[in-house]
Amino acid sequence: MRYRQLGHSGLKVSTLVLGTMSFGGKGMFGMVAENGQKEAQRQFDMLVDAGVNMVDTADIYSMGESEKIVGEAIRGKRDKLLLASKVRSPVGEGPNEQGLSRHHIKRGCEASLKRLGTDHIDLYWAHEWDGMTPLDETLRAFEDLQREGKIGYFGISNWAGWQIMKALGISERQGLIRPVAQQIYYSLQSREAEYELMPISVDQDVSIVAWSPLAAGLLGGKFTRDNPKPEGTRQVAGWPEPPMRDWEALWRIVDVLTAVASERGDTPAQVALAWLLTRPGLASLVIGARNEAQLAENLAAADIELTPEQVARLEEVSRPPLLYPYWHQKANATARLSPADHALLDQHPKPY
Repeated sequence: MRYRQLGHSGLKVSTLVLGTMSFGGKGMFGMVAENGQKEAQRQFDMLVDAGVNMVDTADIYSMGESEKIVGEAIRGKRDKLLLASKVRSPVGEGPNEQGLSRHHIKRGCEASLKRLGTDHIDLYWAHEWDGMTPLDETLRAFEDLQREGKIGYFGISNWAGWQIMKALGISERQGLIRPVAQQIYYSLQSREAEYELMPISVDQDVSIVAWSPLAAGLLGGKFTRDNPKPEGTRQVAGWPEPPMRDWEALWRIVDVLTAVASERGDTPAQVALAWLLTRPGLASLVIGARNEAQLAENLAAADIELTPEQVARLEEVSRPPLLYPYWHQKANATARLSPADHALLDQHPKPY
């Protein structure tokens, strides 16, 4: 296992992190998996043996059941694993039982700590943007939790570029807590994060931790042109993420992914994960698993090194169009670009 520094913090995290959305199986999360305590315990043993040092959960996963399972599974391993959880999503019917208000953040943290059976959360994510709560209120609430020793670090998840920069600006002006990382959707199937979020990661040192790096299983090897709806997958069960707008584009990616995997003797899932680990600003990938075999397959991706030619083939087939103002900058501003600019523009040809 390899480790990377998380943003501007001193924290080292493994390149693979266990996601626990499959724990519990309540409500819509039953489409992902229904892993209970025994399966979770076996997966945690595998994690420690493989050198994974962080586990990621959320209060919304199976309405708290995932956190309870994680809390039980981490007993005896707490000093070997970093705990990450999230707050923001609705956890009840009341008007204040969601969002990033001081009220909800503080109550959410206390509830998560109780379910997890611990006195602190190492990395606490703001799970989604809240446009109604003043950002200084949100940042002060997370800072209070840090001062109280209830969280170690603060991260953001699923925020737009301007929202992240606004938070960083308020943090700097008012001397408040600063996010060390952003947990975002990023995969070969969907690379929109490269327009703003990846350059922010490079420029502002807010590391990317990518969720659903296999596009909810679409890049795992089961989905093919000849078998577009494999049984036993969350997409077939009705899972809504990621939204699919162009199936033909997906099949082109799967064709190249399968070819590279075949050449190497690896699986498509392993190659898809290995490709993401070459991207600028990325610290870790959040991997989930329905069972031990799937987890073992994904863990093996940490040691795969693709050749530059293989990386380039996968990049080309999945490359998104260069939007404005980026195509204009690529054509006219290449003599004066920063490392953050290069993170996006270097992989695109000049438009004219």
